[in-house]
Amino acid sequence: MTTLTQPEITLTAAAAARVAAIASKQAKPAILRLLVEGGGCSGFQYKFGLAEGPEADDTIAETDGVRLVVDAISLDLVRGAEVDFVDSLAGQAFKVQNPNAASGCGCGTSFSV
Repeated sequence: MTTLTQPEITLTAAAAARVAAIASKQAKPAILRLLVEGGGCSGFQYKFGLAEGPEADDTIAETDGVRLVVDAISLDLVRGAEVDFVDSLAGQAFKVQNPNAASGCGCGTSFSV
């Protein structure tokens, strides 16, 4: 498990606040897991979920007491990214601003490298 002082991935204050609210309602720790899986319309897709705790190979970024955990394989695909929470006319969602993505789909949940 690696905890970074200058994280290779960041969690915005808006995303941290949303995770804290969801975790509070579900009586779970305020830990958001970002996982990258094969699939989606562009080759890879982002998956989000609350985690009970970090795993041994996770990298951890923390904002306002909320932790974002990313496994080593997923981190290779999202290194340098920012995880944000947006509330727009299109809906509410966690969004990843990924500098490694060569292209993405219109909904923002899948990407290619």
